[in-house]
Amino acid sequence: MNNTFSSNSQPIWLKWWFWIFILLLSGTITTSFGAITTLFAPVEPKFITRLLQKFTADILWRKHLPYQLSRPINILVMGIDQVSGLTEDSPNLFEGRSDTLLLVRANPANKTVSLLSIPRDTKVQIPGIGPAKINEANLYGGPKLVKNVLKYTLNNIEVDRYVRVSKEAFQELVEQLGGVEVFIPKPMFYIDNTQQLKIDLQAGWQTLSGEQAEQFACFREEVYGDIGRVQRQQFLLKALQSRLTNMAVLTRWPQIIRVMHKYIDTNLSFEEMLALISFSLDLEQNNLKMVMLPGKPSYRNEYFASYWIIDKAGRDRILEQYFDIKLDKFNYDKKEHKYKNEILPLENKIAVQNASSHSQAATKFAEYLREQGFYNVYVVPDWSDKQHLTQVIVQRGYLKSAEVVQNTLGFGNIEPTSTGEIGSDLTIRLGEDSVNKINLLQKNEVEAKVD
Repeated sequence: MNNTFSSNSQPIWLKWWFWIFILLLSGTITTSFGAITTLFAPVEPKFITRLLQKFTADILWRKHLPYQLSRPINILVMGIDQVSGLTEDSPNLFEGRSDTLLLVRANPANKTVSLLSIPRDTKVQIPGIGPAKINEANLYGGPKLVKNVLKYTLNNIEVDRYVRVSKEAFQELVEQLGGVEVFIPKPMFYIDNTQQLKIDLQAGWQTLSGEQAEQFACFREEVYGDIGRVQRQQFLLKALQSRLTNMAVLTRWPQIIRVMHKYIDTNLSFEEMLALISFSLDLEQNNLKMVMLPGKPSYRNEYFASYWIIDKAGRDRILEQYFDIKLDKFNYDKKEHKYKNEILPLENKIAVQNASSHSQAATKFAEYLREQGFYNVYVVPDWSDKQHLTQVIVQRGYLKSAEVVQNTLGFGNIEPTSTGEIGSDLTIRLGEDSVNKINLLQKNEVEAKVD
């Protein structure tokens, strides 16, 4: 990675997709250096044990990590489908289709990490093949071809490094962690006799085994299809992050890394990984931003295959806000003094969802927002898990609009993920902290009637 990291005299990796790298960039782990060392250095386990016992504070880490990120870096992360007939040690283990595809940007300038989920059915042009789904690019030409396809598809974006993870990695990681706790909003049941697949998951908070976690991620609803899968993958990323930083898990990191090593293929060097770890130490948890590539499903009679059709205006906005790629000058409307694809906060589609004990919360706040001038507001069915804090979920990447909505409400946390109501631009998931504001609104209504 030329000029991406520099020496500092003062003194990753994933699951399915991204397990350790997301963990490191959360800035909450202090044992990863010892864990990664087991992959690349001929050291004995006793050395790793001593290292883990010694390095227990962030301040000590900085004295032993000689590299720093000197510029932003874009990393392509792919979870690869199982290739039939291959053994675990086969050199072709990573040559299948990409079941999961993420583009991750670590930016030392503003100390943020942006994660773009790209649906596997996204329609792209593959050189020598023609129109195809993005998940086929690795099959035809490996990471180099995927990089070129993404560069053409995403406004000439540069991909610096890649990480590929085999399908077995996710189940193995969850098993090594002793399961992962996930909230399942509704029952999931599906049987495919051809694939000998049975998915049967109950609603509510569940501690999922490796097999169950994969079922949760792979379950395809008729309504949302591949997009629902992307959303559940983001739920799992957050759940894995929480589990990986659990104190009971930290002491098992060396063993976990040793087991997971065989499932990973990357062109990141050891020095580059050290630079990424060093970068993670100053990263705030809220500076991890996840978004999905905007688009829509193709119509049944539109193409021979079913595709995710990119919303080019939405793509440009995401690339500008999350990946620092400036929009083309021809996209600017001088008369309106704004980008042609820009949607003002009052125009955003805002879904309001109740996750509080107040039965009328969603209706009341939808009315309140309309009174404040937001005219594209609608109520969606209640979230089945009660939560304390209200979330303003940035479903389609409108970060600035989310800030406007948050200021209008006067409470709530901005959640930079695509885990809200799929058809919305923003989803307000109302927690118990909204009840006091509801009581105040109702009081004002009564007083207005009296006057």
